[in-house]
Amino acid sequence: MRVPLGDFFCNGWCERSNVNSIPISVNPAGGFNSYWEMPFRKSAKIVMENLADHETILYYQIDYTLTEVPEDMAYFHAQWRRSNPVQAEDVHTIIDGIKGKGHYVGTYMAWQVNSNGWWGEGEIKFYMDGDNQYPTICGTGTEDYFGGAWNFEQPQGEYGTFSTPYLGFHQVIKPDGLYRANQRFGMYRWHIMDPVRFAEELKVTIQALGWRSEGRYHARQDDIASVAYWYQTEPHATFPALPDKDGLEVI
Repeated sequence: MRVPLGDFFCNGWCERSNVNSIPISVNPAGGFNSYWEMPFRKSAKIVMENLADHETILYYQIDYTLTEVPEDMAYFHAQWRRSNPVQAEDVHTIIDGIKGKGHYVGTYMAWQVNSNGWWGEGEIKFYMDGDNQYPTICGTGTEDYFGGAWNFEQPQGEYGTFSTPYLGFHQVIKPDGLYRANQRFGMYRWHIMDPVRFAEELKVTIQALGWRSEGRYHARQDDIASVAYWYQTEPHATFPALPDKDGLEVI
């Protein structure tokens, strides 16, 4: 797995936001905690790469148990992708090219809206084990997948944030009238109680979809980044390379 640090902990946009969930917990004032089980048989290696032009202080604690790992135990994987922006009439691909047997356990999304109006009407789709045109699982809307409804609006005229054990809409970054030009959001959905199991392959996409006037759909071109979390038997397919610093930058 190779994922930007903040995004792995459901904190995209280079800004910290509290998360109170089962596998990920982010607490004041900078405590990033992960409880994903990460089995290994022979050895394990964790690398933190500093891409900044200055030194960064890093404090960490890693807990592990030396025990027997069953032969059919699946390994943990995570992959980051960004569409900046989503191309016209296209979808944001959360994950593609998974080959093997396993189960999908979660999604984090950092979403920037690049035009006015509602942005969360798009369906998430899980294509597995031979699906082509139609997915095995098709959602009913972005806000539904992440556990909210009706534009996450509560009270009226405002976004209501929430963070629960299995899903959350925890981060709302508003324009400030000076340098912040767009609204930005962070949300997560853990499939711990309802894992998406696949036997051979998996692809997951989500539409960037809103509304135009007179009830017409609006295929949006937003800036969307995501992290897919899953377990699978080895070997796994080659991951796409992360973009350069310009491709990673929050602008």
